[in-house]
Amino acid sequence: MSSTDNNAYEGFTAEERAAMKDHAKELKASARRTSREEKAAQAAQDVLAKIAEMQDSDRVMAERVHAVITANAPTLAPKLWYGMPAYALDGKVVCFFQCAEKFKTRYATLGFSDQAKLDEGTMWANAYALTEVTAEVEARLGALVRRAVS
Repeated sequence: MSSTDNNAYEGFTAEERAAMKDHAKELKASARRTSREEKAAQAAQDVLAKIAEMQDSDRVMAERVHAVITANAPTLAPKLWYGMPAYALDGKVVCFFQCAEKFKTRYATLGFSDQAKLDEGTMWANAYALTEVTAEVEARLGALVRRAVS
């Protein structure tokens, strides 16, 4: 078999490799912590620190998303997931925020995993593009996360 330049495998992008490295660090750090309470407290601090590191527009949105999720679904525990803020129930990620800057996209994303109870018939959205978090968006996000854990 011969390969051509058009079929060259380019592999993961630098951003994807960085996200995988972040996830490996998260797993190692979690394994080093002793008690469940210590793990939860440190995970919440890690999320807030990651949000604080974000560029202005992503940071503002992530802060609002974090506030909406923690207010509307207090059973979800904040944690880092592939270097981004995520919220888990019984250790399984239910939803996550992905900033635009990290993957060089034009909008941030709030995504939901298959753990979220958002099913509507045979097709439903599991990710939402965010360019700004307004009062209307906050209300919609609050309803989504409440439904996701109901």
